[in-house]
Amino acid sequence: MPPKIEGNINSVIGEGSVFQGKFFVHGSFQIDGKFEGEIRTEEHLVVGETGKVRTKVIRAKKVTVAGVVLGDIEGLEEVRLLSTGRILGSITAPQLTMEPGVVIKGNILITAGQKKEVDKLIEDAYGSGPSINFDAIFDETKKPLPSSDGKFRNEIE
Repeated sequence: MPPKIEGNINSVIGEGSVFQGKFFVHGSFQIDGKFEGEIRTEEHLVVGETGKVRTKVIRAKKVTVAGVVLGDIEGLEEVRLLSTGRILGSITAPQLTMEPGVVIKGNILITAGQKKEVDKLIEDAYGSGPSINFDAIFDETKKPLPSSDGKFRNEIE
């Protein structure tokens, strides 16, 4: 079943067709054939079930993958991975939707639309809240605390 997309497809590389080079599309673009090179589209890029893409990076507002992508994916708004999707590369997007059956090897960075550096955002979230002071717990309870190797704290010191 072909992937559903919003709006019109402006350009298509049909099943059985092969394209190699740079492709810059004003609008949406669907690949049902084989594509090798550089892809940029302002709107939606769809890699259909029969589509095969080898690129350094796909960059589009929305990306839907039902076929094979060898390369990184940058979705400015959203990346959708359908059950037949196969990706060898990293994915970066504010929103990621995956159906069961997808196969991915690579890093995934979901930014949730944050403009702040994501590492800092996560570190700040971890840093807030109560801190753990094991010495205070030990002093108060006088009970040794187990360590990761199974020994009790007073056996190690």
